[in-house]
Amino acid sequence: MSSQTTYKPRAEEVKNLREATQAGMIECRDALVEASGDFQKAKAKLAAGGAAKLAKKAERAANQGLIESYVHAGGKIASLVEVNCETDFVARGEKFAGLAKDVAMQIVAMSPLYVDRSAIPESVIAEKKAEFESQAPAGKPLEVREKIIKGKLEKWFGDVCLIDQPFVKSDSGQTVAELIAGVAGVLGENIKVKRFARFALGE
Repeated sequence: MSSQTTYKPRAEEVKNLREATQAGMIECRDALVEASGDFQKAKAKLAAGGAAKLAKKAERAANQGLIESYVHAGGKIASLVEVNCETDFVARGEKFAGLAKDVAMQIVAMSPLYVDRSAIPESVIAEKKAEFESQAPAGKPLEVREKIIKGKLEKWFGDVCLIDQPFVKSDSGQTVAELIAGVAGVLGENIKVKRFARFALGE
């Protein structure tokens, strides 16, 4: 009998994998069994499966959801965000509500300017790219300069786009997009952030 069929994950391993991926307990246990206890392999397997499921879900309409708020700093900073899902049943659930609250908190904490890259005007991207081109070392080969410019653009996207930002409550570098994908995988629905607003007293 192979090690894949005999390995029995410990409860702590399953718990850690679930926290890292937002997948269900049974999925995490099965992934660890198939990976013979290799945490990274199990995580990669769940990520690949989640991406495939998410691609199918993304084709479905998400017209339900919540408008969530978060207020911080004694009422001096706040946010409103609309998070959509497919059904009212999921929208009324605790897990979806928790996700919406986390996204609203992320907006207050990290001050994103756009939901995602598609929301950024082409003129803004062109202007930012020109800025980075002017900063690239003149003496470097073209391919090196292009790599530097691309790296700066990616970092900028990670600063200004909500779903590209590192999730503030994660210690593992998980992005908001990965957080949303994990919850979507658990709930079995297409989930997306439609719009948001951030308010700071006096601004």
